[in-house]
Amino acid sequence: MVAYIHPFHRLLLVATCRASRWALGVLALGLVASLSGCTSLDEYVSNGFKVGPNYQKPPAPVASAWIDSKSKGVNVASPDLDRWWSVFNDSKLNSLIDQAYSQNLDLRTAGTRILAARATRNIAAGNLFPQLQEAFADISRNGLSGSTANPIPDRFFDNSAVGFNLAWEIDFWGRFRRGVESADAELDASIENYDDALVLLLSDVASTYIEIRVFQQRIKYAAENILIQTELVKQAEDRLKGGVGRKIDQGQMRSNLTDTQALKEQLEIGLRLANNRLCILLGVPVRDLLPELGDQPLPPTPPEVIVGIPAELLRRRPDLRRAERLVAAQSARIGIATSNLYPRFSLLGTLGYEAENFSDLFTSKSFIGSIGPNMRWDILNYGRLVNGIRFEDARFQTTVLDYQSAVLRAGREVEDGVVLFLRSQAQVKHLTESAKEAKIAADESVILSKDVKFDLNRAFVTSNFLVTQQDKLAVAEGDIAQGLIQVYRALGGGWEIRRNEQKGDQP
Repeated sequence: MVAYIHPFHRLLLVATCRASRWALGVLALGLVASLSGCTSLDEYVSNGFKVGPNYQKPPAPVASAWIDSKSKGVNVASPDLDRWWSVFNDSKLNSLIDQAYSQNLDLRTAGTRILAARATRNIAAGNLFPQLQEAFADISRNGLSGSTANPIPDRFFDNSAVGFNLAWEIDFWGRFRRGVESADAELDASIENYDDALVLLLSDVASTYIEIRVFQQRIKYAAENILIQTELVKQAEDRLKGGVGRKIDQGQMRSNLTDTQALKEQLEIGLRLANNRLCILLGVPVRDLLPELGDQPLPPTPPEVIVGIPAELLRRRPDLRRAERLVAAQSARIGIATSNLYPRFSLLGTLGYEAENFSDLFTSKSFIGSIGPNMRWDILNYGRLVNGIRFEDARFQTTVLDYQSAVLRAGREVEDGVVLFLRSQAQVKHLTESAKEAKIAADESVILSKDVKFDLNRAFVTSNFLVTQQDKLAVAEGDIAQGLIQVYRALGGGWEIRRNEQKGDQP
């Protein structure tokens, strides 16, 4: 008695036997192709059965120490910059930071790019499995011409078909695995891009907040000097009315007053523009934030900044990690291009049922199918494939240089922030003394201006100098804070709040 074998099982059994013999042949052919190509068999095996180079992190040009590492005010201990803005001990700044983190639209855009990169990575991973898995079904009424040679008698007929198609290219040379490597690196780069956007956002919020406080202080100084200069204008006009004054004194005093008034208007413009920028950073429509912020002095700045060592930049700065991940992604693309030199091996199959009458469709005699291996090899490509590898390699070299340039710029940005922080402190000491003495001279000139024998030109000079020195002092005080912010920004501080939030901590 002979057991019944379903046509599908019979087809699969025959195909398996033939495919085994065919696979041995194409395996030998593939190994020959590998040995005759640009990679050796040992390298192919050591690469995990993947052609192309395995990624190695490129060298990074970092200094051994900061220029001012031994200066007072610079601490080279490893910094903890999770919430670096808290060094200002300003509750309003802390609130602005939290609001910007939760609402900023540019940051949300960076977050959606992570979702897109993750989906792209999953698509790349899906190529490791059968690339085509397609079900089909068809019911048709057909008619053939009766005027052709050898016409058939039944030229009108029905046909029904249902089945499944499958195509699976085996990742023999690592083309799809290299694609997953590249997509993984791109996903990492998108996460680092989000963290970099977060670093920039937090520093921009803090910098704009300090800018607003500086403008408020400069406006306050200008308003105080307008009162002083208004009194001097009155003294000059009273002298002129009394017949003991000169028009030159009156002209000087009025010119000085109107110039300070114009300066105040210019500072009001700057304050409004800073207010508008802060609104965008907070992710809210532009409105007047000053009632919420109040009129406060600059927050106190700590006397020293913790900078660590230059080599820590490679670990801390998200933009450097992003640049390095882009190098890794491009390295994998070289392997993808290299795999095009070799034959591609696939398994193709179609299984289904086909019959004229629908009632016979799912019977054993209506079974149709084909299954078997397939090889495709691009030959006589006139150097296109080799030049494709050269193209990807050139792009790889470009990303390496971009990464190394980014490292150099990162070191410069830290140095710029440190020198601004240190030198602005020294500048404030001198300007504080200068503004103090200028204030004494200006107050004295107001008192002496009531004496008709006093030369009002001296009052003009002292009052004008006071305006300049106080304005420079306010800017220099802001530069201390801005230098500190610039250092923390250059060190890549602040992105950790995203990581802490993922752990369940409050940002």
